[in-house]
Amino acid sequence: MSYPTLDFERELLEKYQVVVGIDEVGRGALAGPVAVGAFVLTNNMLEAQPQGLRDSKLISEHKRAAVAAEVANWGQGAVGFSSVEMIESRGISHALEAAAASAVAKLDLTAAVILLDGSHNWLSGAPWPVITKTKADRDCGSVAAASVLAKVARDEVMRELAQSHSEFGWDSNKGYSSAGHIAAIRTTGPSEHHRKSWLSKILSEDQGLF
Repeated sequence: MSYPTLDFERELLEKYQVVVGIDEVGRGALAGPVAVGAFVLTNNMLEAQPQGLRDSKLISEHKRAAVAAEVANWGQGAVGFSSVEMIESRGISHALEAAAASAVAKLDLTAAVILLDGSHNWLSGAPWPVITKTKADRDCGSVAAASVLAKVARDEVMRELAQSHSEFGWDSNKGYSSAGHIAAIRTTGPSEHHRKSWLSKILSEDQGLF
């Protein structure tokens, strides 16, 4: 079977006017913001899903921007961010919810249902019903679209940050825990863009850096 499809969304659209696919990017990164993408799907879009659409993790980096452009032509989407400061002070769950709220606030929604990737509803404060679905980013076109938008937007942020912090290799690792990234943290210590409370757990042998 080819993924993703809109089969699950078709079922939801029998009850709701709009499905909003939502996915996060950067939850597990050591540095940089978290991003949440949201994509609006309606009945008149069901036959127009871009052929190249996949979960962003399954699309090579050099092809993602082109797929994101196809997604933008397909329908309305948005991306919200939460800063490292919010992640550190309020926790990742609050940061994810705030980023999602920021993304959804940019959209024109009525009678919507949210389709959220994963098994845990981290959008408990959402004003619309929330349905969680494991591997929705792989299986459901609306969530795959959201994942692509969020991934492309967050990658661009990390490339911009890399210009002033080239030692961490963010242009390639995007803030995740690559060997080179960890080695650079051990050598130079963390920057203002690192989630320092996360580093103290992961690099416990280097507590003196923090």
